[in-house]
Amino acid sequence: MAAPLDFSASAVGASRFSSVLLPQARAALDRHAAAITNRDIVGLVDFSAPSRATRFYLLDTAAGQVISTHLVAHGKGSDPANSGWVERLSNRPGSYASCQGAFLTGERYSGEHGRSRRLIGLEPQNDQAEARAIVIHAASYVDPGLIAMQGRIGRSQGCFAVARREIDDVLELLGPGRLLYAVK
Repeated sequence: MAAPLDFSASAVGASRFSSVLLPQARAALDRHAAAITNRDIVGLVDFSAPSRATRFYLLDTAAGQVISTHLVAHGKGSDPANSGWVERLSNRPGSYASCQGAFLTGERYSGEHGRSRRLIGLEPQNDQAEARAIVIHAASYVDPGLIAMQGRIGRSQGCFAVARREIDDVLELLGPGRLLYAVK
């Protein structure tokens, strides 16, 4: 089973994770219980951390432990200065910004970015996710080598982009009918 997360290598401290992020994700899981059919694994994205840090957590809810952590891109509309920090979130079509809140993971498909998973926004701040084609996909601009060169990873058009070598694991663990919760 998964070992407890070592927060010395994480984007957030143990206190913020356990007292803020985890309770918010659990509340979203309960709030959207009718839509979330698989409650065993939850994805949690902390947009308060910079893009150079692992800020995408996959949680085993039964064990109460983090299974894995990942780099994840945010939208270029959320970071107009390309600083690596989310400045704003938006649900507006054409904003190229990330949005926050509870998402239901949908079907897996192969598209422009290869293997991907659709997301359905469950709240007013992300209810345009499907129309905006906000999905989980892999991208070459999500790479630790870029952090070494420029201090940050690249930006998406609002999607949750992860490293190419990690996409299969992320899509498998965060299969259909699960919660992805993003917050800043």
